[in-house]
Amino acid sequence: MSNKTKVIENMNNWGKKSIPFLFIIDFEMKNPLAYRIDEIYNAEILYQLNENTNNPSIGALPGDFIFNKFPIPLPVYSRQYDKVIRHIAMGNTYLLNLTCATPIKIDLSLRDIYNFSESKYKLLFRDEFVCFSPETFINISNGKVRSYPMKGTIDASIENAEHIIMTDAKETAEHYTIVDLIRNDLNMVAKNVSVERFRYIDTIKTSHKNLLQVSSVISGDLGSDFASHIGDIIFTLLPAGSISGAPKKKTVEIILDTEEYQRGYYTGIFGYFDGKNLDSAVMIRFIEKTVDGMIYKSGGGITSFSDKESEYYEMIDKVYVPINRKH
Repeated sequence: MSNKTKVIENMNNWGKKSIPFLFIIDFEMKNPLAYRIDEIYNAEILYQLNENTNNPSIGALPGDFIFNKFPIPLPVYSRQYDKVIRHIAMGNTYLLNLTCATPIKIDLSLRDIYNFSESKYKLLFRDEFVCFSPETFINISNGKVRSYPMKGTIDASIENAEHIIMTDAKETAEHYTIVDLIRNDLNMVAKNVSVERFRYIDTIKTSHKNLLQVSSVISGDLGSDFASHIGDIIFTLLPAGSISGAPKKKTVEIILDTEEYQRGYYTGIFGYFDGKNLDSAVMIRFIEKTVDGMIYKSGGGITSFSDKESEYYEMIDKVYVPINRKH
């Protein structure tokens, strides 16, 4: 039995028995993990999904910290970007989320970053990576499943930033594509799928600047016995559309052939089932410890409307930590 099959089986079984559990699934779904909540050793895995947490936030950082980023050069990014554009021109994909690894220098530990970051979703996995994601993957409450794809980011300090992002042709087309993709995904596991809310603005606070992020809400109805199939439901919807692209299967093949590093758990998902309802997040805003130091993984959606330099600088803008400092 493969690890993926075993994890799905455990999730279905725990769901059927209303046993709370945490799951962590990598982008390629090769190394998924699932833990009963009563089996988690808090020194190794810390999590926060809205109100569900084994380690509440502890407030602002008492002082300043060093945070420097060293993004790949534009010519290196261009090599990957141009390859994606060729695939778009050939009709192999029409939206692809291209991501990169950026070395960073930060004088905080992964545990410190987890403790002081402010985010709806946080995960510290051993001393390997930390994630502080603003993006919900799906949540399930009272038999209704909802997805909240994020597509479209802009520096909030730019004059008329909200108007610019909401009227940008590229961002609008990209958002329509992802909403349509997510709607199709949810139709595989739910009935009466509809778009509840289309293109609204969230403000994301960081240590250096604020970002505006565009989101939507798509929902559908699950059967009364959804919990006994919860593992199947989750894996049917993966990988998340907002961090892969469309059409999903071919786009993922192109991603694996184009990106010059391994995503690992970045752009996978993690989630919490409390025995009745489920909440989960896309693992974006992600710092990983490597033998060469800390790296931050980030990216953005590429379409035929994209501008290379804009996409490059958006990827860099997403390298941040949402930490408030006491002064």
